Amino acid sequence: MTKHRVALVACLLIAAMALPYAAMAQNEKTAVQQVAQTSQTAVEQILTYIDSAATYLGQGVLYVLNLITNDRVSGGLEKPIGYLALITVILLLFGILDFARKIIWIGIIVGWVLLIVRIVLDALNI
Repeated sequence: MTKHRVALVACLLIAAMALPYAAMAQNEKTAVQQVAQTSQTAVEQILTYIDSAATYLGQGVLYVLNLITNDRVSGGLEKPIGYLALITVILLLFGILDFARKIIWIGIIVGWVLLIVRIVLDALNI
């Protein structure tokens, strides 16, 4: 009988020790699935945001065009006009950023020159 009890206790201990490993394996699968779902959700949200922005831009441009042309522009052009307007806005922002980048570089160069002059003046005790 004692051999059977030892074998039973050993089996129970092995099962008890294996249970956390099985749970961790299940949690790892769940974590991977959650990350995949989150990334898909994030991509869908970004694409939905871009689509909404293009739709609103298209509605605005279409409204202005219809004011000018007395409602002769088709409403079916809302999305294409919106996406074209969105790309144009992005292009304008990059153009402004390029101009701003040049001005920032000028400011940085002037700052370094003034800093070097200050260091030289401090070193010469002037």
